[in-house]
Amino acid sequence: MPKFYYIARNREGAKITGVEEAPSQEDAILKIQNRGLTLVNIIPQEAGQEIDVTSGSFVKGKTKSKHNRVTREDLMLFCRQLSTLIGAGVTILMSLDIISKQVASNKLHKVILDLKKSMEGGLSFHEALAIHPKIFSDLWINLVESGEASGNLSVVLGRLAAYLEKEAAFRNKIISALVYPIILILVGISALLFLTLKIIPSFVEIFKSFDIVLPWLTQQLVNFSSFLQKFFLLIILVLGAGFVLFKKYIETKAGRVNFEKFQFKLPVFGEFFIAFNIEKFSSEMSTLLESGVPILYALEISARSVNNLIIADIILKIKDEVREGKQMRDALARSGFFGPMVIQMVGIGEEIGELPQMFKRINSFYQEYCDRFLARFIAMFEPLVLVFIGGVVGLMVIGMFLPIFEMTKMG
Repeated sequence: MPKFYYIARNREGAKITGVEEAPSQEDAILKIQNRGLTLVNIIPQEAGQEIDVTSGSFVKGKTKSKHNRVTREDLMLFCRQLSTLIGAGVTILMSLDIISKQVASNKLHKVILDLKKSMEGGLSFHEALAIHPKIFSDLWINLVESGEASGNLSVVLGRLAAYLEKEAAFRNKIISALVYPIILILVGISALLFLTLKIIPSFVEIFKSFDIVLPWLTQQLVNFSSFLQKFFLLIILVLGAGFVLFKKYIETKAGRVNFEKFQFKLPVFGEFFIAFNIEKFSSEMSTLLESGVPILYALEISARSVNNLIIADIILKIKDEVREGKQMRDALARSGFFGPMVIQMVGIGEEIGELPQMFKRINSFYQEYCDRFLARFIAMFEPLVLVFIGGVVGLMVIGMFLPIFEMTKMG
């Protein structure tokens, strides 16, 4: 069972140090508090810290490897730990101090210390978070503000942690589903390039020694191989330059809007991109509304967080209509973007006062839709790519052996 070093104070204020065994850090905190002790600091044994019993302070031992960026996993763990500690009765400042000693990101470590310093200077927690907009999004700041106002900060942070974990799991599922097709394409392209640049030239040298007229198919393959050998580097440079220019183009507002329109109009995949963005929108709306954020603020935050200019503009128009007193269901219908199912469920949610739960159900539906789409795509894509690569390789092999067959007949 994991061990946790802790520093605490008893009712008389005396410092108590020791080691607590528990399944998790949260359980260790509860055990310590149930003994009537006030927790000052706690660190898991895995963090490689040693405790100086005489001074009651932590000294550095072997520390786990750290990185200099702030990943989604770092923020998820930070949010979950903060929710658990505050829920267990530990103050925010003490929670930040405990977490700062365990975080795996050097950058996040500095940010947490700065959060603590800002709060000690008189700022609220959400105001301290707002100083670091590149780390903490509007979703973080507004949810924390809602939690502070309602006195349920640990509950709100728990919902935020659940949202981050669910979105990360969904994103990882999509990435995992796409890894195999990408590997398959890269392997196929590598095999074709190897045949074109290495194998075909070897056959060409053999054919030259026989001084024969090559069949049409063989000649076309030889011409293609020769062209690729001469201009291979140029083709790579052109493709690289094209990629850079395309990336710069979609970084502009007009370019990004045009690219998003192109995505939504793609056959088959257009519906997937629409579903993926609705999934993100509904997930954020359910989390925000469930945490007590007013609907207008929730729509504004979602518009900034959805990472799609077309949908952001639609959401802002919906927000303006809701502000004017119109029903959200009607605003969604007028946007022309959301399907009948979304419109009906939002309408029901408005009528019965269960809008957060309806957005949660919409989110579940679109997550399942995306999962099914990817599963079908992988099932269809693999045999198609294998057949295509096999056909091209077979065509190359036939083309290269045709002259040999003809020479055999002549002989």
